[in-house]
Amino acid sequence: MPTMKDKFAKSPELAASTAMRNGSLQGAYFMIAARSLGLDCGPMSGFDNAKVDLEFFGTSAPGTGSAAGAFIAAGPVKSNFLCNLGYGDAAKLHPRGPHLEFDEACQML
Repeated sequence: MPTMKDKFAKSPELAASTAMRNGSLQGAYFMIAARSLGLDCGPMSGFDNAKVDLEFFGTSAPGTGSAAGAFIAAGPVKSNFLCNLGYGDAAKLHPRGPHLEFDEACQML
């Protein structure tokens, strides 16, 4: 929809929240694809985004960064979450915690 460009241009808040949500969804698709190939995934949040952005993208805040920083049309690239990939050692996994069965937590309508 060509008119969406104007909505995002007029509202940086809408653009930022939409980008974060869509980036998270794309990350989930990435993990589904990786798991379908037999890889283990370890998504992580709660890290220092500014330090990660500086280390990997050469930027630490919107509108700052070195000439070598990674930029897109809307501004500097920023981290959303981290995800490690690999083949884990099943012998070192912790047992799964208690959880509800499907029919205890869900109702089909």
